[in-house]
Amino acid sequence: MRVFTKNWLVLASGLLIIIITIGAIFAPLLAPYPFDLQDPDRILSPPDMGHIMGTDKLGRDLFSRLIYGSRVSLSIGFFTALSALIIGTLYGAVSGYAGGRLDNFMMRGVDVIYALPDLLLIILITIIIGRGVAGIFLALSIMSWMTIARLIRGEVLRIKEMPYIEAERAIGAGAGRILFYHILPNTLGPLIVTLTFRIPAAILAESTLSFIGLGISPPFASWGTLANDGWTTLRFYPHLIVFPGITIFLTILSFNFIGDWIGDRLDPQRRERRAA
Repeated sequence: MRVFTKNWLVLASGLLIIIITIGAIFAPLLAPYPFDLQDPDRILSPPDMGHIMGTDKLGRDLFSRLIYGSRVSLSIGFFTALSALIIGTLYGAVSGYAGGRLDNFMMRGVDVIYALPDLLLIILITIIIGRGVAGIFLALSIMSWMTIARLIRGEVLRIKEMPYIEAERAIGAGAGRILFYHILPNTLGPLIVTLTFRIPAAILAESTLSFIGLGISPPFASWGTLANDGWTTLRFYPHLIVFPGITIFLTILSFNFIGDWIGDRLDPQRRERRAA
């Protein structure tokens, strides 16, 4: 019964992410209204048949803005996680395989960056580059790769001592071939699991920045900016924050369910411990 429930949750999570992704890709075709279309006669209207999620303080359709906002939130989530994955994998792989003083120097650099306040650095980067998708993407990418670097370094340190790696060295294989053809492919499992957790983390980080006013500039919207718009009118017009909040919550929860499921499939011992 427990396995059936979990599989059902994973299936529902995957379906939700597919629907949201399709909505983001085909937003101009699926959104009932343009994201910036204002209707002065329908300002702050509650949900009804014409606007299923109501309208905001400028008379814009909230459902349409949620669909268009998914483009920003999902793009930042996917591409931030992917860039952090690439940077962290290369950095951690070189550090772990080189070992010695170079490894120590590279890891101390990671420790220094870890010691800096994340929010302060992100604010500084967005101020220098400017508010927008590019600024948030770069800021979150810079702050997201350290965890992946540490993970990959640990995996490389473990794998490079395996007998088959020693055999490769014995037949004269170069460091590049060993690292990219024999070590990194064996870290693919942890990387996939990490990616599924980094995407919702990036979405949440972008939503948080947008919520406190450091995200996307109007009239463009992300889920965080929509939640920020609704916060000031929470008492009288709760639909403005309820729908963006539910969207963020369900999306992050869905990615976490899928990441947890993938982790169980790639690690049989972990699945057996949970079953017990």
